Amino acid sequence: MTVPDFARSFLTFRIDWNLKPSLTSSHKPPFTLNNARIQIESSCKIRDRVSGRAQTFVLGAACKTEYVGVERNMWTQPNADFCMVLSADSFLILKSWDRNNKGVLRYPASLGEQPERQSGLVRDTYERVEIHLQRCSGQRLESAQAIIQATLANALLVGRCAFAMHDRYDIEMDFPIKTMNANEREWIYQLDTGPLLFPDMSADCQNWIDSFHLAYVAFNRADWAEFILQTATPLSDSISVNHYSRIVQMNAQNSIFRARYDQHD
Repeated sequence: MTVPDFARSFLTFRIDWNLKPSLTSSHKPPFTLNNARIQIESSCKIRDRVSGRAQTFVLGAACKTEYVGVERNMWTQPNADFCMVLSADSFLILKSWDRNNKGVLRYPASLGEQPERQSGLVRDTYERVEIHLQRCSGQRLESAQAIIQATLANALLVGRCAFAMHDRYDIEMDFPIKTMNANEREWIYQLDTGPLLFPDMSADCQNWIDSFHLAYVAFNRADWAEFILQTATPLSDSISVNHYSRIVQMNAQNSIFRARYDQHD
C-alpha cells in the first residue's frame, strides 16, 4: 500500500505577466515572472457515484501576501493570510485579513475588490500549474496499541478519512498527522490535525472546488470523525472574521498509516 509523502509533495503556479496578466494580484509586481512552489498540506478526492466523475484536489501550505524580490518592505499592507486549493484545471484562493470585507483592491483596480474566496479556471490566470503529489510505502496500523506505539516511537504518520455525502459523493481525505495524543495505560489515542479540505457540497454541486472549507479533524476510533471548519464568524452586527467555529460530526472510515519515507515509488 502507498500513501502520500507530504514532505516531498508540492504545488507550483507560474505567473508570467508578459504572457497572461494575473487576475488575482493585489499589486503591480516588481518583476514579470514568478514560480511559486508551495508544500502540499493535504489532499481530497471526490467521486460522483452518478456520473463516475472523480477529481483530486490539494491544499497548499499557508503563507502571507508579499512583494516578491524587493530589497525592503516585503509584506503587503494590509497583510492577508493566503492559501491555495488546486486541481488540474481549477483553483481556489483563500485570503483572510484582520476582518472580512476589508475592501482591498486587486491590481489593476478595475478588477475590483479582492474577495476572501476567489476561484476560477487555471487557464484564465496562470501560465502553468503543476501538482507533484508524491507517494511512499505505508503500513496500516490496525489497533490502538499499534497506533500508540508508533506515535511514541516518533514514526511518521499519515491519516485517511473517508465518508459519503448525500448518498452520491464519496470523499477521501489524506493528510499528515501533526498532532497526536497517546495514552499507553488505557490505550487511548486521539489525533487533532489540519488544515485539510472539507467539501461542503450540496446534492447537485457542479463546481466542486467552490465547496471547500479549511478544517481540522479529530478522531479516536475507526468509525467516527469530528471536523471544525473555518467560516465567516461574526464579532458584531457589522464585522466578521474567518475563524474555525463550525463543527461537523459524522460517521467515517478512519485509517492511520505508518509512512515509510525511505521507500518511495
